[in-house]
Amino acid sequence: MIDFSSLTVPLIVAVLAASSVVVLVCGIRLTRLADEFADRTGLGEAATGAVLLGALTSLSGSVTSVSAAAAGSPELATANAIGGIAAQTVFLVFGDMAYRRANLEHAAASLTNILSGTLLVIILGLILLARVLPPVAVAGVHPLTPVLLLVYLLGVRAADRSEREQSWIPRRTSETSLDCPDQPARWSGGPVRQAIVILGLGIAVGIAGYVISGSALALADRTGVREGLVGALLTSVVTSTPELVTTLAAVRRGALALAVGGILGGNAFDVLFTAFSDIAYRPGSIYHTMPPDQVFLVMLSIVMTAVLIFGLLRRERRGFANIGFEGASLIVLYAGGVAALILAF
Repeated sequence: MIDFSSLTVPLIVAVLAASSVVVLVCGIRLTRLADEFADRTGLGEAATGAVLLGALTSLSGSVTSVSAAAAGSPELATANAIGGIAAQTVFLVFGDMAYRRANLEHAAASLTNILSGTLLVIILGLILLARVLPPVAVAGVHPLTPVLLLVYLLGVRAADRSEREQSWIPRRTSETSLDCPDQPARWSGGPVRQAIVILGLGIAVGIAGYVISGSALALADRTGVREGLVGALLTSVVTSTPELVTTLAAVRRGALALAVGGILGGNAFDVLFTAFSDIAYRPGSIYHTMPPDQVFLVMLSIVMTAVLIFGLLRRERRGFANIGFEGASLIVLYAGGVAALILAF
């Protein structure tokens, strides 16, 4: 085990940077494998992005939150889990800028992505419900934690089923990106080899997440910066690097539904960090350790997700700087949220 508290501040920063590079490299590789896996299995880019890519790229953040909770730092755990959602949602704006043909919300609209966004709003709302309910804990776990996990699983199942039944289909236009499988010639290796590589990359991302968690805690202790602020503005962004990388890489590959699904699915998986952290935090309910700024982050994430869903339904073709009204709104909301965290709390 690494004793992060014995490291100097420059060395802690260097460790953070090195861990970020590991996450960056693994993220690029994961994008290509996820795209191939979607084609090989026929699951589709949106479903693969929401479940497989979203979960794998969220491993570093999950390890960061859970290890922080287990170490007795619940504020850092919840700030990292929830703060990453707002940052990752803004990453879609960068993907929008990189895609020049049309707005990403128009080209990548799909039922799975819309349902994934709706599921995210629901489970974020459950976090707020847990926060205002009595601080009851059974064996150190709040009763709403298993409910949150169950709702997530049922939501993912419902999204997959609705996509296969095609109960709702976006109107096809000249700018719509179709989720069509690539030719088998583009696939590299067999399914077993592919699964082993994916697992190995996931382990590497998880280890990097543990290092990020320990170094971030040490940095907060050395600099005197409040843990919640470190989690919301530092570790959440650093551990969200895979989402940024995979979003841009997916857009470059033309896998637009995968890009949007990876963010929305990853965000929904991020909310589970709070549930996992509640299990790891033994003194009681972790939801009731959330200070007002963490509640503010949950509300901000709900608003930003609702704006994104609005964009996927409205499907504006083009807008200013190719990001449209929804993209500009997401930037303003996130910038305003960061300013509020620094100045108002």
